[in-house]
Amino acid sequence: MARRILVTSGLPYANGHIHIGHLVEYIQTDIWVRFQKMRGNDVVFICGDDTHGTTMMLRARAENKSEEEIIASMHEAHLRDFNGFGIEFDFYGTTHSEENRQICADIWKALRQHNLIEEREIEQLYDTEANTFLADRFVKGTCPVCGKKDQYGDNCECGAHYSPTDLTDALSTITGTKPVLRKAKHLFVNIEREHKFLDEWVHSGALHVEIANYLTGQFLNNELRSWDVSRPAPYFGFEIPDSPDNYWYVWFDAPTGYIGSTWQWCKLSGKDYKKYWQDSETEIHHFIGKDITYFHTLFWPTMLKVAGLTLPKKVHVHGFLTVNGEKMAKRRGTFILASTFLKHLNPDYLRYFYATKTTNRVDDLDLNFGELESRINSDLVGNLVNLASRTAKFIKGAGLSPSYPEDGGLFAQGAALSDEIADAYENCEFGKAVRLIMECGDRANKFIEDSAPWSIPSQPDNENKLRDICTIGLNLFRQMVVYLSPILPRIKTETENFLGGTISGWSDSQQPIIGQPVHSYKHLIKRVDRAAIEQIIEESKQPETNDNSSREFQDSGDVLAAEPLLSERITIDDFAKVDLRVARVVEAAEVEGARKLLRLRLSFGGNESRQVFAGIKSAYNPNDLVGRLVVCVANLQPRQMKFGLSEGMVVAAGSGNDEIFLITPDDGAKPGMRLH
Repeated sequence: MARRILVTSGLPYANGHIHIGHLVEYIQTDIWVRFQKMRGNDVVFICGDDTHGTTMMLRARAENKSEEEIIASMHEAHLRDFNGFGIEFDFYGTTHSEENRQICADIWKALRQHNLIEEREIEQLYDTEANTFLADRFVKGTCPVCGKKDQYGDNCECGAHYSPTDLTDALSTITGTKPVLRKAKHLFVNIEREHKFLDEWVHSGALHVEIANYLTGQFLNNELRSWDVSRPAPYFGFEIPDSPDNYWYVWFDAPTGYIGSTWQWCKLSGKDYKKYWQDSETEIHHFIGKDITYFHTLFWPTMLKVAGLTLPKKVHVHGFLTVNGEKMAKRRGTFILASTFLKHLNPDYLRYFYATKTTNRVDDLDLNFGELESRINSDLVGNLVNLASRTAKFIKGAGLSPSYPEDGGLFAQGAALSDEIADAYENCEFGKAVRLIMECGDRANKFIEDSAPWSIPSQPDNENKLRDICTIGLNLFRQMVVYLSPILPRIKTETENFLGGTISGWSDSQQPIIGQPVHSYKHLIKRVDRAAIEQIIEESKQPETNDNSSREFQDSGDVLAAEPLLSERITIDDFAKVDLRVARVVEAAEVEGARKLLRLRLSFGGNESRQVFAGIKSAYNPNDLVGRLVVCVANLQPRQMKFGLSEGMVVAAGSGNDEIFLITPDDGAKPGMRLH
């Protein structure tokens, strides 16, 4: 039975353009949505711009425009960038809509009825030069917990949450002046009264255990602070109906934008939004960055529960982005806008690379351009597209064989992986899915290499043989494309064009196509141009500024600073970066044309395996290595070699004079174990 699923991504703030840090989330969500649609589920993907707050008000003043004019312009720019990367929303709205205003009013009324609203007079930081109270993100200073400087007024990179008044050396990021304290009436939601509910929901399976444990340790083991949900005038947003001159803070009316945009979509498509937000049969999945976990897992569930709305089935939380191992920085040219990337490189490069790095854990993701180049050239050009380019030209005009030829079980072997690959997609283990699919490609390319259609003489007696080989190759290619369709929708479309027919669902991986014409093959993807990467970086270089263009609602484009580079003498913390794992050699072979190398296939347990080239040929016979346990550096950056991609390093000792001894763990060790 088809599932009904509503999916959201965090709302990008309408004051800044989309950059590659933001795209981690939107590409991940789009892949998951496309997979669910291929499985035949009833899925709607909702998103929109987060538009309210002090930032928008100040920008409108500075540009002598209305806030609505700026919102409209940024809405168009955001959609253009998202479309460029193949991210398809079913509806993309804004929080500045009448539907969202009504949803806010309904939830506010429910909070009032449950006596959760409190009114207090508080002291708040005020910028006397800008004549405005300062939102949390407009104050920077020294963290009161860890002492780190230049931190925002609501949270620190160390994970601490606090009030702007807790900062030391606080300054306004608007004018750079020291703010003063002024009193103002604020409205709060007492979420402590829903403590028992939150404790149960956090551990209901809606969150990764890592996130649930964090929330418990940091918040739920103590009394929960009431949540400040109002801002006094002047402020751009929705005025609170029963509290004149007070406005809902952006963190109140931004998540409600999920519902407001759903309502707008339902009006356009003739559906009832209550079927999505007031029906337990609907699965709601939020995709967010780890920096906004606090709001989505404590305040937001409280709002939904009190208002009688559907609670999230799952909140998928991802980590931050670094580039080449360091924090994104304008001066280094690594703070890269989506539009800049699109000018110089194929967006499928980024979609595929992010997919290879995606797990269901809250891991940070590093965009290393050298690794991106190796991945694309090895996986997409050398593995996937290679299958089509080496076979399609031989049967253009003749078409595919009328029946599927004997292929030694290759197609059936790929079809049997359907459920395992689907489970990986379902659980956001996209990296695992990619590894399984590329292993299919390795087997398929070996078949083509062994069959060598290019060496078969062009004679009438050989036509059927050549046609059969190419029919097998193209079907194995198409099977891979079916599995990769959520990640590479453009290649899916182009494959449909040259092989004919459509790839309509996941089940297309189970049945080969036969007897149909093959149209002219066009290059599906090119090798990465290193010069284009360098051009992107140069074009992105600019002085660092305090432009306040980060998003108030969804700041997951922010990144954490990388650790310092290793020096000659290292600390225990530096050594801890090296991920040493036990692995079992499952395949070993000589490398043609290499004097010292052996090609090893290492298993880390389960379905995880990697190819590693090791310079141990002078000391070991390949046949003697199969089944042996070795120690591997598992987090070494992959290296593209002449003979293929090496994805790690086996550890050995030696004198440097062809005297080599592999490091072997003691008996009882198992593949996948980490060395301590």
